[in-house]
Amino acid sequence: MGQAEIQHAVYTVSQLTREIKFLLEHGFAFIRVEGEITDMTVARSGHWYFSLKDEDARLSAVMFRGQNRLLVAPPKDGAQVEARGRLNVYEPRGQYQLVVDSLVETGRGKLLAAFEALKKKLAAEGLFDEDKKRPLPFLPRRIALVTSPEGAAVRDMIRVIARRNPAVSLVVVPTLVQGEAAPREIVAAIRRAGALRDVELVIVGRGGGSMEDLWAFNDEEVARAIRSCPTPVVSAVGHEVDFTIADFAADLRAPTPSAAGELAVPLYSDLTAALQRQGARLG
Repeated sequence: MGQAEIQHAVYTVSQLTREIKFLLEHGFAFIRVEGEITDMTVARSGHWYFSLKDEDARLSAVMFRGQNRLLVAPPKDGAQVEARGRLNVYEPRGQYQLVVDSLVETGRGKLLAAFEALKKKLAAEGLFDEDKKRPLPFLPRRIALVTSPEGAAVRDMIRVIARRNPAVSLVVVPTLVQGEAAPREIVAAIRRAGALRDVELVIVGRGGGSMEDLWAFNDEEVARAIRSCPTPVVSAVGHEVDFTIADFAADLRAPTPSAAGELAVPLYSDLTAALQRQGARLG
């Protein structure tokens, strides 16, 4: 149909919708779309329904169970992704959506590249050199915990240290551990902890989360604050599989906050048993 005929034609709603469906589904039989995940919903059927958005627009999308079963979990709202698939028009409602065949988080790739670049830069400066690592005190009498005062991490560290040696004094130096303002707060908290009188060890950490959640501990100024702290520093960020720039800068990396308590404080019962054995040998 020519342009003049189109201008004079009168379509029914069904006819026009079928025309649009044909143009979209054939014109965009394969397409790659980058955007931010929002309104992710996992249906009982196993299908994922969500939207992709940017600053100016929003696109409905679906990823059926047969395709999404290849992924470990649905991306969280806010994740930057590249979706690959095709456009589909649902005629009864006159709506179009993206039918997604594959989904790749692009934000994580950018974060990994930034992580490796900073790690390489600081390593070249010698910030991570083993000969700069300080030994931990054998029996610290006072420990500063640089962490959120409300998270599970601080409770875990307090519980483990109190169980291992209730005589150890603890001081919590509160800080944000996530978000845009967190790196600046962590730096300030490390400096406050290092200036505290009689503190012999500083533990810097938080509980687990995504790479984005832990990103404050991949900040250059946080790494430099750890290295310049006058007191030995243990990093305890996330879970065992998580590595941050703070881990490389610290004097010792603990795989979890609970493990930091185990590594920092010897068991009181072990100490008393050792003293008893020593006394028996001397006596």
